[in-house]
Amino acid sequence: MRVTMATSPGHVGRDNEDFVGAVPASVVLLDGAGIPGAEQLCRHGVAWYAHSLGAAVLGRLSRGPGVDLVGALAESIDEVTGRHRGTCDVADPSSPQATVAMVRVTDGRLDHLVLGDSYVVLAGVRPVVLADPRELDVRAAVIAEHDDLAARIDAFRARRNRPGGYWIAKDDPAAAAEAVTGSVPLASLDDVAVLSNGVRRLVDPYGVLGWAGLMERLRAGGPDDVLSRLRAVEPHPDGAPDDATVAYCALRSATPPA
Repeated sequence: MRVTMATSPGHVGRDNEDFVGAVPASVVLLDGAGIPGAEQLCRHGVAWYAHSLGAAVLGRLSRGPGVDLVGALAESIDEVTGRHRGTCDVADPSSPQATVAMVRVTDGRLDHLVLGDSYVVLAGVRPVVLADPRELDVRAAVIAEHDDLAARIDAFRARRNRPGGYWIAKDDPAAAAEAVTGSVPLASLDDVAVLSNGVRRLVDPYGVLGWAGLMERLRAGGPDDVLSRLRAVEPHPDGAPDDATVAYCALRSATPPA
């Protein structure tokens, strides 16, 4: 597996709260989240949390193919939470958190994990998008149930990391067991993309590319070209710029994108 990666901050002068990294046979991507101005809850911040958690997961996956993806994520959440439990209010709903997507090649298969609204795209005969729809489903339900913004925020937070709600990497290692996971034979795949929600906007809601077109662009120009296309269409009526990160995994070709 040959991996190329690129990331782009959504705003000049702000920390990039996405993380992406790779070790032999594995890729990990996190999209950090939190409430702006919540430094009184965590003095470290969202970028620190996402980068610390991503590095911890990669460290565990580097030990070899016998490491369980869910277990690696759970242990890493516990480790990073322990680093700042004594100085920060890690249990507050607005403290730093992150969505997670990862893939690993082992024993003729590709294992995958998605928690929250990051994405894995498997490309064979046609693209298959692996996603965790619960956060978007909860958001839509909350909007339908409440007219007041403050009430929406409170209702959304109340459903985080709860049965019947949605799950995200935060302070509770048990969230890892709620991730969407699976395996597919490598023989059925040509390439794979792992991407943050910022990149997904090219497909939805912007409609600039379809999933097949996104994969074609990654093959032809690589991750930097995809991010350049994204920034060329922003700001967009359907959303302000966001941190955006993509990793492209070529499984069959030994030649990287130009």
